[in-house]
Amino acid sequence: MQYEIRMSITYDYPAAASSGRHLLRLLPAEIPGLQEVREPTLRVLPEPVEWLEGADFFGNRTVEVAIDQPHAESRFEMSARVERLGPGRLLDVSPRLTDLPRDIAAHRGLDADAPHHFTGPSPWIVTHPEMTSYAMEVADNSATVLDLVRKLGNRIHSEFEFDPEATEVDTPALTAFERRHGVCQDFSHVMITCLRGIGVPAGYVSGFLRTVPPKGQERLEGADAMHAWVRAWCGHQMGWVEYDPTNAIAVSRDHVVIAHGRDYGDVAPVKGVMRLAGEHSTTQSVDVIPLGEGAATARPEAG
Repeated sequence: MQYEIRMSITYDYPAAASSGRHLLRLLPAEIPGLQEVREPTLRVLPEPVEWLEGADFFGNRTVEVAIDQPHAESRFEMSARVERLGPGRLLDVSPRLTDLPRDIAAHRGLDADAPHHFTGPSPWIVTHPEMTSYAMEVADNSATVLDLVRKLGNRIHSEFEFDPEATEVDTPALTAFERRHGVCQDFSHVMITCLRGIGVPAGYVSGFLRTVPPKGQERLEGADAMHAWVRAWCGHQMGWVEYDPTNAIAVSRDHVVIAHGRDYGDVAPVKGVMRLAGEHSTTQSVDVIPLGEGAATARPEAG
């Protein structure tokens, strides 16, 4: 599936900021065999005086910019053409949960995709007995790790309500779990916390989701939003498998990857330091426009 993607993130400040430095993870990822990116462009306003491109530990593409002039607004605009292929039909060759520790221990490397980085706590993920028990209830009725991942994602989807007003970007996973309300970031953090609690390595993926308007209605400009989902390590034979608990679907051609890490903190689209007073407001606009054939069978929630 081919897409034209456009995104704009705007920060408005109550008083002019004197300067700022930002680390951006906004450009779609190149994933051999799964995702190819063409004509990527990134624009920052006001015009930065420094621009440094690089990659973080997990291989995510980063751009660091510095702004040295007073400004009441910061704007980050990205556009790209992306060809996204589905992972194909998965044959479940994952182990039983009781055998997964053996597979983890057998992985000797500490590369960015090593499961060892995704088993313990991370800045946004702290396991909790109640969430671990929630996951164990699913594990007790699951034949394999992949079966467990799917059933846990389905349970979260069915028992949690998608509610953009329920949480903030810094809401802890435990709070979202207790409320049973939230957005894609919360659904993903809850699922990651549950999986790690029972010994399944799990990480966070940021990206875009193609959405389909209701039948008979035109697609709205900017109606899409950035999205998030989960990747779980299902043993050495299967490796990483991605799942979208917000929509209870396996990740496929409608999901475009930007970055992956242990939690949201590793993939935040804009992180920075600024000199200003007061709170700021943020607006976001995303367009994921299909260029080829193929239609989604459902109207998924975007995060």
